[in-house]
Amino acid sequence: MPSRSLLTPAERDTLLAFPTTDDELIRHYTFSEADLSAIRQRRGNHNRLGFAVQLCYLRHPGFALPSEAEPPASLLNIVGSQLYIEPDIWPQYAQRPETRREHLLELQTWLNLTPFAAADYRHLVQQLAELAKQTDRGS
Repeated sequence: MPSRSLLTPAERDTLLAFPTTDDELIRHYTFSEADLSAIRQRRGNHNRLGFAVQLCYLRHPGFALPSEAEPPASLLNIVGSQLYIEPDIWPQYAQRPETRREHLLELQTWLNLTPFAAADYRHLVQQLAELAKQTDRGS
């Protein structure tokens, strides 16, 4: 039996989409002093930009930046403006794949993120089942 999706493709896209308005971009991607301190520890503007963009991805929409992905220009612009870095240096970031992996591991440690495990799945299914009983809408 094929699995049934609770969200339509449009709902899923909306949930995982990057913000489009200036207000949303500012709300999701404004750095704190602690963020800026961690970002400034990277060597070179391209690594600072890349580290910051990975931080943004982990916070919203909540997943790691895929290695082949090009971040939206709006994200690069807001990050670059906060760091006083031109966003057009993005292609220089992580020409060494190890750099991206190292930055991702550092961010996961700093943000106390752990891989999603079977125990997490069981716990969330129980919590979400209770919430699902309260509505007839997938989103």
